[in-house]
Amino acid sequence: MRMIIHDLDGTVLNKISKSAGEDIVITDDGSLHPCIGCFGCWIKTPAVCVIRDKYQNMGELISKCEEVIIISKCCYGGYSPVVKNVLDRSISYIHPYFRIVNKEMHHKQRYQRSFQLRVIFYGEDMTDNEKKTAKYLVRANSLNLSCQVKEVLFCKNPLELEVV
Repeated sequence: MRMIIHDLDGTVLNKISKSAGEDIVITDDGSLHPCIGCFGCWIKTPAVCVIRDKYQNMGELISKCEEVIIISKCCYGGYSPVVKNVLDRSISYIHPYFRIVNKEMHHKQRYQRSFQLRVIFYGEDMTDNEKKTAKYLVRANSLNLSCQVKEVLFCKNPLELEVV
C-alpha cells in the first residue's frame, strides 16, 4: 500500500497519479486540525492523536504502507504548511523514547516495519541552498522514521512529473 501526502489541487494529483483508488491520499480538505504539541499521542493515548478527526491515526496508517510519497511546495527548503501539519500529526509513528544510531539520538520505532520515502518538492524559484536544505531535511526525517529514502526530486511545476 502507498500513502501520498500532498498539498496539490485535487485535479493536479489526478493528472499525475497512477493510483486507481488503492492509495491512501492525505491532504487538507479543510478538516485538518494543527498539532497542538501536547504529546498526548505519546503519553495519554499512545499511538493515537488526542484530536478526534480523520488524521488521529496517522502513525498506524503509515505503519501499514510500503511507500510514502510526499509532494510539497518547497518553502525555504522545507515542506509546505499543509504537509508539515500532516507530518506533525504523524509523530505517533514513533515512540517518545530514544535510541542511539551512528552516535546520533533518534526516537525508537513503535512499529517494527520500514517503508520507502519518496519526496517531490515543487516551486518556481527554488535556490540551490533550498534544495540542499530540503535533501538534508528528508534525510533527517528518514532517520527518525527508520525508513529508506527512495528519491528526492525537484521540479518547477508538479505537472512536469512523470506519473507517481
